[in-house]
Amino acid sequence: MAYMSQERKAKIAPVVKAILKKYGVKGSLSVRNHMTLCLTIKSGAIDFIGNYNSFNIDNPRYAQYGGFRPAVDYIDVNPFWYHEHFDGVAKQFLREILHAMNDGNHDNSDIQTDYFDVGWYIDVNIGRWNKPYVLGN
Repeated sequence: MAYMSQERKAKIAPVVKAILKKYGVKGSLSVRNHMTLCLTIKSGAIDFIGNYNSFNIDNPRYAQYGGFRPAVDYIDVNPFWYHEHFDGVAKQFLREILHAMNDGNHDNSDIQTDYFDVGWYIDVNIGRWNKPYVLGN
């Protein structure tokens, strides 16, 4: 069963904060429901929303869903598919941050037998629905 404690978060936090500082991004790390490690990116020098919109605007996979709907204020990043939605420095940042957040994690799940065994889940939010991401510091 997935479990994330405050102690484990405290061990991961210095590495995450170093990556945030390296890229000039401000964010906060939290634990939700004792099983999810959450990073909320509040502001920074990386234009995540512009990058996401420009990278996905011409993607043919969205045609079957009525076209691409651009992000305006926030993005909930899919940690498994971020590499197909971002490029450049945004993709590089997400790769580093997700690697740091998963340090020590495991995934022994077997979907065929409906068996899920992960150390903890992770969420990365760029802005929030009630507080948008601010470009620039």
